[in-house]
Amino acid sequence: MPRPFVAYLRVYEPLSSLDAPLADRVRKALEEGPLTRAEAGERERHLWLRSQLGGRPRLLPGERPDGGPSPDAPFDVMALDPADVPGEVGDGPLVCPLDLRARSAAALVGFLATSWGPLQDEALPASPDAVRARAGSVMAELTGGAVHVISTTWTVPLPWFALVDPEARRLVLATRDAPEREVSWRASMTDARERVARALRVVRDSIGEEGPAKVLADTGRWLEHFDAGSAVELDYGGLVQLVDDQDLTDDTSAQDVNAIVDALEEGDAEEVALRYEVLREFWGELARRERHG
Repeated sequence: MPRPFVAYLRVYEPLSSLDAPLADRVRKALEEGPLTRAEAGERERHLWLRSQLGGRPRLLPGERPDGGPSPDAPFDVMALDPADVPGEVGDGPLVCPLDLRARSAAALVGFLATSWGPLQDEALPASPDAVRARAGSVMAELTGGAVHVISTTWTVPLPWFALVDPEARRLVLATRDAPEREVSWRASMTDARERVARALRVVRDSIGEEGPAKVLADTGRWLEHFDAGSAVELDYGGLVQLVDDQDLTDDTSAQDVNAIVDALEEGDAEEVALRYEVLREFWGELARRERHG
């Protein structure tokens, strides 16, 4: 079975920066073995299916029928060596709890905000108000106030590329279903914050508050929840299964987005249009695959 067609933006914090209860859980998870990039997506899919296919479906994965967290639900963590991150970060290990239950709760809130009555009635086992209250209580359990992972299906939001140095790309070519197949970037938290702040300023001045500016603003606020010694990772995740080796090698998305920010600052509309057309062609192909299967 292929990995989920999901891309990720992750934050890895220094273990030393976590509060004691969370740090204890993370240490135990590290002793049992952190998840690899490929395993993370597969684990999330497994937990979701298990929560929905039992005798009594659960609203969220990893919870009891009464809505409380299940004591036997796995606590999953990914880990990163500081030496593998460009720039200055804190001492290792750098850790990324997957926060699956809280992320699922946040997704429910998003679903309630964008869906309408009949769809909600069909998809949800309780009233929207009850679901919203349950999701809010789960999200409030996060000790740092934010999940360590945000994700998107079938695509990467283009503003995310503004967080990374295009030259820091990690490209590993293997067969399409191989777990080691990878496209990703890593950045220090300091660099990512500076990059997103600059891009937000330029985009707001050029095209206003909506669209890309809103994504950049939301992403910047999210990054502020974490320790300054953290690392940020942009990972194509399972999307690498949809693109052949040559197209992955030739992909210039990070260069194009950063060049667009530069061109907007310089008022070079021709360069903006040229770079956007390259992005539209590459990511439009994945959008067509999502629509047509």
